[in-house]
Amino acid sequence: MLKRLYNRVLSYAHTPYGVWALFLIAFAESSFFPIPPDVLLIALSLALPKKAFRFAAISSVGSVLGGIFGYAIGLYFMEGIGYNILKLYGWTDRYLYLQQLYRHYDAWAVGIAGFTPIPYKIFTISAGAFGINFFVFVIASIVSRSARFFMVSALIYKYGERIKVFIDRYFNLLTVAFTLLLILGFFVMKFVV
Repeated sequence: MLKRLYNRVLSYAHTPYGVWALFLIAFAESSFFPIPPDVLLIALSLALPKKAFRFAAISSVGSVLGGIFGYAIGLYFMEGIGYNILKLYGWTDRYLYLQQLYRHYDAWAVGIAGFTPIPYKIFTISAGAFGINFFVFVIASIVSRSARFFMVSALIYKYGERIKVFIDRYFNLLTVAFTLLLILGFFVMKFVV
């Protein structure tokens, strides 16, 4: 079923509704949908490389707004809807662990989840449930989601089809490396500023 859903998402790249589908998938993936928008972002960017950054912006806006929706689910509907979404993705046993992450790392937990392949929706919903600072949540979401989508689009813009295979093969490794660089950058800024 998941493979069929993946192929359906990918098929939108060849329709006039591709941009709307990208926005809606980015929105939905941040709160409940299983397929990341990267799939459609890559397909659209390969088809129209000059619009790659526009597609990244659309993904970013849709994802952040979807994250806000996920936050609202956690804040207002955790008992009814939120737990069911966590259960669907097998994260109910790690729910209290997420609370510890938020207590210790706050924006870092959201930022890292927003950039890496960790299911972002789990962090948006739990951020609302644990009542983390909404402003911090939104800023961390904007930075992490934009970094993720603009990095993918920049690579496709510069390298085209060749980079698609590389991204598909090493996406997890690339996100870990970028996250480590991001953390290192924040530590450097903390000691310099």
